[in-house]
Amino acid sequence: MSAPHFTPKTVAFLQKLERNNNREWFRAHRDEYEIHVRQPMVDLVEHMELDLRGFAPELVATPRKSIYRIYRDTRFSTNKTPLKTQIAAIFPHRQLSKHGGAGLYLHISTESVLIGGGLYRPEQRQLQHLREFISANEQRLRDISQSKSFRNCYGSISGHQLKRTPRGFDPDHPAQDFLRLTQFLASTNRPVAFATRTRFYWSVLRLFKELAPLIQFLNEPLVRHEFQL
Repeated sequence: MSAPHFTPKTVAFLQKLERNNNREWFRAHRDEYEIHVRQPMVDLVEHMELDLRGFAPELVATPRKSIYRIYRDTRFSTNKTPLKTQIAAIFPHRQLSKHGGAGLYLHISTESVLIGGGLYRPEQRQLQHLREFISANEQRLRDISQSKSFRNCYGSISGHQLKRTPRGFDPDHPAQDFLRLTQFLASTNRPVAFATRTRFYWSVLRLFKELAPLIQFLNEPLVRHEFQL
């Protein structure tokens, strides 16, 4: 059985959706979406469920929990277009809420393929626990983020960063560059055609394996405090 990948019809559908972003058009073309967009992602997620067991068994990969809905939440957005023009999946920690911890992430849009993950929007209490953990394990995080393979794949850890070291931590702390972060993200972009290649899945899997140690590091203090271990 060949590994899952997307097709030119996936990209073509997303391009048509960009030009026809309304519920009526989507209802008339729902079958195309299911066949050419959602089903390839379902196949990928189901394959990933098996492979995650070997290097990140704490992460969840199920179509129900991983794949994002096509409909946008427009309640608090100035952009009122009802549909997303990308297909995306997240692989979160099974003991934390879907967006309550660090996870792996993938999306295919008309512009690019994004592969990566991290901790996008931690609560303040989570950020405090993580900072305390980083201050005590600075070298471990630095070893992960500065390894040659990580830098080749992702460059560095990115995300919004405070101008100063947060209160309660030494401004000269050796981990001050990490302590100033309020997000911990790593990602890489590829051309859209990348998603249609037969080796697409294996490339995503390789990149996820490289990112897994960072995801595990970020989740460790969150799980510990969530369950008072």
